[in-house]
Amino acid sequence: MYIFIFIYLVYIFYKSRTSLYMLQQNLYNENDRYLRWIKRSIDRCFNPIDFLPFFLSIFIFITNESFIMEVIYWSISLIYVKGILDEYKKNLLNQNKIKFNVTSRIKRLYITEFSIIGILIVFLIMTNFSGLLLVLVSLTIALTYYYIYLVNLINKPIEKIVYYYYFNKAKTKLREMTRLKVVGITGSYGKTSSKNILAHILSCKYITRPTPKNLNTPYGLMITINNYLDKFDEVLIAEMGAYVPLEIKNMCDFVHPKYGILTVIGEAHLETFKTKENICRAKFELIESLDPNGACVLNRDDLYQVNYVNHELKNKVKIIWIGINNKEADFNASNIKSDKNGMSFEFTYQEKSYKVETKLLGVHNVYNILASIALGVEMKVPIDLMIQRIISIQPVEHRLEIKKVNNITMIDDAYNSNPIGAKNALDVLKMMDGIKVVVTPGMIELGDKEKELNREFGKKIGDVADYVILIGENRCKEIKKGILESGFNNDKIKVLNRVVDAYKVLEELKGKNMESDVYALFENDLPDIYSEGVK
Repeated sequence: MYIFIFIYLVYIFYKSRTSLYMLQQNLYNENDRYLRWIKRSIDRCFNPIDFLPFFLSIFIFITNESFIMEVIYWSISLIYVKGILDEYKKNLLNQNKIKFNVTSRIKRLYITEFSIIGILIVFLIMTNFSGLLLVLVSLTIALTYYYIYLVNLINKPIEKIVYYYYFNKAKTKLREMTRLKVVGITGSYGKTSSKNILAHILSCKYITRPTPKNLNTPYGLMITINNYLDKFDEVLIAEMGAYVPLEIKNMCDFVHPKYGILTVIGEAHLETFKTKENICRAKFELIESLDPNGACVLNRDDLYQVNYVNHELKNKVKIIWIGINNKEADFNASNIKSDKNGMSFEFTYQEKSYKVETKLLGVHNVYNILASIALGVEMKVPIDLMIQRIISIQPVEHRLEIKKVNNITMIDDAYNSNPIGAKNALDVLKMMDGIKVVVTPGMIELGDKEKELNREFGKKIGDVADYVILIGENRCKEIKKGILESGFNNDKIKVLNRVVDAYKVLEELKGKNMESDVYALFENDLPDIYSEGVK
């Protein structure tokens, strides 16, 4: 029976590793994200055969026959061996897009998890492998995802202590940096691009420190301050995301920004915010929290921002307006031209006109550049110097990044998709001279409007693309309906379960069209929590 313990430990390690990975991807169940994921991923979380040992262990209650007990333990061991092989196969075939990061927090969860398991095994041995203990052991396998949730719950007090230790450490560091200027950037879309553009532009005058990659949570801010912020840094650029109200306000109370940029109000995270008005109020928490002696950059083409300023804004902070369509903006862009190599546009400020050239693509990046220039002017950076810097800005990874993959020109917009960003990406694809392919799993976290918005997205795809590759049969049903409603040929739609398989389809397509360039827009690449791969 001791071999059963070894097999069980191997299997629980495999299963809990996957569960911890999903817990990590769901921000350790912040705002019940992990529990909601389990609810919509029943087929991935529960393997029916894992419940068989639970029912077999009940037989031990009604018999003391050692032979029967041994048969039951060997049977359960064989079931778990099959489970180990299944887990190995899944891990081999399902390529995780984001690597499982064994952080200190994950290590603490492992310690708690296996401490509980260790206690169960000790009592199992002490009670001569009793039925009751075997029931509990078998449940840790059958309900691993809920077991990991329980472990996370047990560790919460410890994580609170760890959080406040690093929080206070970061606060102390900020207090000592009296000359540091803090810029907050938020919005439904474009935060990371805007942050990188601003950091690049301001670096011609200041030593800047943007939050790395897409670290836009309170934890991300703490990591930036404690691990990256240097005593010589002059500007901290803090990207601020939010899933619920007051999240941005709490970050502002932490870093006290003087300046702010609000990109655009859109339909991201409707699953938690419910309405676009709630999203608007959440994003304006940044503007409401700014130092009254500071300044913010807002988008006059965004009616939600204009209406909020006119009717709800309480902070008297200086407002700098940017725009393309609205000519009343302080910084107004026009004459936008683009091709596969980049864009050029002109903007006016105080009745003077300037020309800008950039390698970036998409109208949204015109807004992002304009916002950075506007804030740069407020921070006393010469306009001509900023324009020179803009030429050397590189596209952010996975955000309308054009690159060659074998014989295919890939337009990589895989980081995150939303209705506005998806439209901008399709506009970029539309101007390409060749065969146009869209590869997408659709858009997520759009609440009750998710089906409607994905269907509209499908209609837009049908108007632009020559071929479509959809990733995830269940998730893409509404997109496919929209594509077909646009009059698109069903024979030119391919449905796959893994994005990695799309490359083979694209190579085959190129092989049939050797004389033409093939442009493949990869619009969104969902995290592994949304995967419809091997189960």
